[in-house]
Amino acid sequence: MQVEATDFAGLYVITPKVFSDERGDFFESYNDSVFKNKYGMDFTWVQDNQSHSTYGVIRGLHMQKAPHAQTKLIRVLQGEILDVVVDMRKSSKTFGKVFSIQLSSENKKQLFIPKGFIHGFSVLSPTADVLYKIDDFYNKETEVGVIYNDATLSIDWKVPVEKQIVSEKDLVLPSFNNATYYE
Repeated sequence: MQVEATDFAGLYVITPKVFSDERGDFFESYNDSVFKNKYGMDFTWVQDNQSHSTYGVIRGLHMQKAPHAQTKLIRVLQGEILDVVVDMRKSSKTFGKVFSIQLSSENKKQLFIPKGFIHGFSVLSPTADVLYKIDDFYNKETEVGVIYNDATLSIDWKVPVEKQIVSEKDLVLPSFNNATYYE
């Protein structure tokens, strides 16, 4: 397993070592000992969430604030997404900066997202199944977010505007400048 640090403190891209033969592929998507002992990522995952979406769906941008902030580990079981995070940690040197990466069932990459980042993704394939582990339970009262098409963030979701599918809930999220930040 290869863990690559990004320019964002605590945000990592994880690429598993894949073993392939005539039967197919095998890889470890998570190994508690490797994450904790080798990379110091000491988290207890309490819930797995899974979504199925069609091309053009944009989910996000969401996070939970303290005391229910969540660390996440994102991967794609089928299809391809553009995974996007924004650093909402006011004290961070990358505060307000956007990081994006294409995750797919083909490349098997994962994104490890620490507390303090808003998260979202767009579906680039006909369908996509996304799995993410989280270290705290969902709490509606602490959920906050930023509207997906915020002018300040200027995120390219890699989906033409006329093909974008966004939930009513996500259409009424505040702008980045009016958002709740992570302390």
